[in-house]
Amino acid sequence: MLGFSRTDNDTLVSCLGDPQRTAAAYRELLQRGNDALGAIRAGLRHETPAVREGCCRLLDHLVDTESMGELIAMADDPDVKVRIAAFHALACDRCKNDVCAPGAERVLEPALAHLRTDPDPRARAMAAELVGKFAHTEPRALAALQASRADDPSPAVRKKAGWYVPGGTIYERTAGLTRR
Repeated sequence: MLGFSRTDNDTLVSCLGDPQRTAAAYRELLQRGNDALGAIRAGLRHETPAVREGCCRLLDHLVDTESMGELIAMADDPDVKVRIAAFHALACDRCKNDVCAPGAERVLEPALAHLRTDPDPRARAMAAELVGKFAHTEPRALAALQASRADDPSPAVRKKAGWYVPGGTIYERTAGLTRR
């Protein structure tokens, strides 16, 4: 992108917080890939929520084993958009290159906690996706999804949780796959 070819990675990460530059900075950081990972990881601690959110979105594509713990910690960010981006990055296998998604031992507890208690229904819905990855192998995951399907105050969360329980479209589609 014009003007970014010689821009350092830290400056590009800061541009994620500028609505006029976000898209171009995101594309440039994504193109730089592993060379930008250090700056992206540092951006997870930036004071501006939009920067932290953008860094979570970038790690959805660029995550490596060294970044996984920091990404998991972002599930507890005070900003709901950051939590949503973190949960998406942890739940989404589609965007990852060759990095294995974290197992239940690392992500299930935070996902269960947010599914039960996050004040924002959008964050609870994304937590349901992450919990849903373990519905076939973790009884606690299935029980939490069933409880959310029955009792969550948000119709959107109840609907999404229903996708991951027996009879739900995603649960049935993934029934033959081994999840860890």
